[in-house]
Amino acid sequence: MNRRNNIYTYVQNASLVILLIVSLLLFVFALFSGAEDYGGGVRGVFLNSPNTIPWAILLLFVYIAWQWRYIGGVLVIISGLATIFFFNSLFVLFAVAIPLMILGGVLLIAWYMEKRELNRTLEH
Repeated sequence: MNRRNNIYTYVQNASLVILLIVSLLLFVFALFSGAEDYGGGVRGVFLNSPNTIPWAILLLFVYIAWQWRYIGGVLVIISGLATIFFFNSLFVLFAVAIPLMILGGVLLIAWYMEKRELNRTLEH
């Protein structure tokens, strides 16, 4: 029983760390990728900063997932679906949307399994 809880906790934490890394990479890429169009430098990065809004929201969702696994998992899945709708690209589908939906699903499954195991221990 305790070993199972450790596995669920490990899976949740691993998916959260992966989500955090992916979110930070997407945020930084969005911040710097179009800065050259605005003249580069700090000014270009500042003027390009509105491109980071979707990824800042994803970072917020990852923070929420860290606090509340179920709600955060649902929000991450919704983020994955939203990227399909807003970006409408096959590359974004396979590189961003599907991994987000898988990681959100892993969070939900691990949350459910941990909750189910906790209910079993409380009944006995």
